[in-house]
Amino acid sequence: MLNLDFSFLGWDVVTGFVLKGLLFSLQLTLVAMIGGIVIGTLLALMRLSGRKWLVVPAQLYVDTLRSIPLVMVILWFFLLIPLLTGRPLGAEVSAMITFTVFEAAYYSEIMRAGIQSVPRGQVYAGYAMGMSYKQTMQLVVLPQAFRNMLPVLLTQTIILFQDTSLVYAIGAYDLLKGFEVAGKNFNRPVETYLTAAVVYFVICFSLSMLVKRLQKKIAIIR
Repeated sequence: MLNLDFSFLGWDVVTGFVLKGLLFSLQLTLVAMIGGIVIGTLLALMRLSGRKWLVVPAQLYVDTLRSIPLVMVILWFFLLIPLLTGRPLGAEVSAMITFTVFEAAYYSEIMRAGIQSVPRGQVYAGYAMGMSYKQTMQLVVLPQAFRNMLPVLLTQTIILFQDTSLVYAIGAYDLLKGFEVAGKNFNRPVETYLTAAVVYFVICFSLSMLVKRLQKKIAIIR
């Protein structure tokens, strides 16, 4: 019979093992979200530009990365970049680059849908006021697209936070790694993995509820 004992999971374990991993997971999520949205927006604009020399590479980028498992991309970057540069980047830096590059493909599709959701009349109105294509996008289209897609962007960010657990493949010290190390030190792997699952659920479920409330507010504004 399985004998579970969670008594060792005190504040000392949290500060000694878990907190460091949680901070890195949050940092990785934030960096990948910001970088992914910036690069993803540029990719979306390239795909909507109508110019083949911009559309083709952007579409190839998005389709390629969306067709490859994230864990494979993590391993490729971690193993190949040192071979190309001649020196290792470290697991944490490699993870940040990988997640930013990978998530950009997904944020790109979200932003493309958001831009296309803005009525064409808004674009024509910008042109009628003498705005250039760049000004129309910056001042008219993109602000509305971000507002329309904000719940979806945040939902993708929650998924991104869950995916940060995959950095275990390259030995980065994330939230899951913190629980794993604690489990090994106290010889209680089952309890720590169960606790990790609960922590991930509580964080992601709470954020999902906030996104739903935000979605309702945006719907009222519309």
